[in-house]
Amino acid sequence: MAITRLTDFITVAKSKWTYGDSAFKYEGEVNQDHDTIYPLMLMEPPTSRMPDIYEGWEHYNVEIEFYDNYQTAVRNVVTLQKRWDNLQDLALEWLDNVLIEYSGGVIQNVSTSSPTPTQVYIDKESLQIERTKNNKNDKLCRITMRFDMRMFTRCFTPKSVYPNTIDDLVIWLSADSNVGFSIPTKKVETWGDKSGLNNNVSQTDKTLQPKRYSYAEETLNSPTNEGQFNGKTRIAFPNGSTHYLECDSVVGSPLSSGDFTIFVVAAYNTDVSSTQESVFTSEPIIPAAGQIELGQRYLTSYQAIVSDGTNSITANVASAPTEAIICYKLSGDTLRLYANGVAGTPQTTAGFDGTGKFLANKWYIGAIPTIATSHFDGGVAEILVYDAVLSDSDREQVDEYLNNKYKIY
Repeated sequence: MAITRLTDFITVAKSKWTYGDSAFKYEGEVNQDHDTIYPLMLMEPPTSRMPDIYEGWEHYNVEIEFYDNYQTAVRNVVTLQKRWDNLQDLALEWLDNVLIEYSGGVIQNVSTSSPTPTQVYIDKESLQIERTKNNKNDKLCRITMRFDMRMFTRCFTPKSVYPNTIDDLVIWLSADSNVGFSIPTKKVETWGDKSGLNNNVSQTDKTLQPKRYSYAEETLNSPTNEGQFNGKTRIAFPNGSTHYLECDSVVGSPLSSGDFTIFVVAAYNTDVSSTQESVFTSEPIIPAAGQIELGQRYLTSYQAIVSDGTNSITANVASAPTEAIICYKLSGDTLRLYANGVAGTPQTTAGFDGTGKFLANKWYIGAIPTIATSHFDGGVAEILVYDAVLSDSDREQVDEYLNNKYKIY
């Protein structure tokens, strides 16, 4: 079983102590006046140091206290030595069960070997057991167990690919950063681009501004009609009216190649809409230019419509999970969608050519201003736009990055 975070180890450690209470606290926070059911395992927050650069391990110095009563009534039949022995046996049994959970019960010394796929180790040479009796209360005996634990092999061997490490990223909007909004009203004025190309969006009309909600605000205010989103910050486009953000440039789209790969992380409301709800739209400014409209239709499918000014392609995935990572990919004359990693049926229109057709466009998030019924109802957490067709490998890596972040599927 691979460990992914320290909280996982704490959960496992507490679950394997089945002989009394368990706690993850500092020693001073535990009631030692015998109001607690003993024996008690107290795991103190471990100290740690940064990983070894070459092996990529993070080291934790763990200290765990095991307490038990030494009651006056049983002193004649159970010696203090026997009570310590019993408590130590319970402590070692607990340690065995923890190691079984992670590494088959083998205490491994990895000081001279490279990390293996098993991602938790205890250095056997570090294990120390100390017996003490509380000086202020001779009714309490204690076993202290100290050991060094190695975890997290990812620190210097990263497996994730970040969106900006893949070529042709032209727009990167993330609700958790670069958002300018009014604190009292939550209304969003600007949303800054993280791609480095300054393809920002904004809205000066306060009546058209969407809102920004964090997880805490979502919990407190429960704006259920504005796209709750899996405990993550999102830009919420209120139900039933038009709200949108538009690109800052007067004319000009970052999409020049005619092909694109666009990722949208969104949560859709459950209201019934008979029209296309537009999350991302690239609208022509001059005649014969192309058009892109990405969104959802009838709450039965995620849908994309693209036009080169003469020909058009419509593609969808026939499912509409409430929260989704949608990838829209246009390659030549073929359009294909992916919803939470599942591919929809590709659609092809002979003669379609988007080369240079999206340059003279103005793009929007949340609605098409000229179409009142196009407004999006829900929340958007992230948008990534690539001015190219990503390979399947790159697309899967971006999708994996987003799913690791948002835990959608």
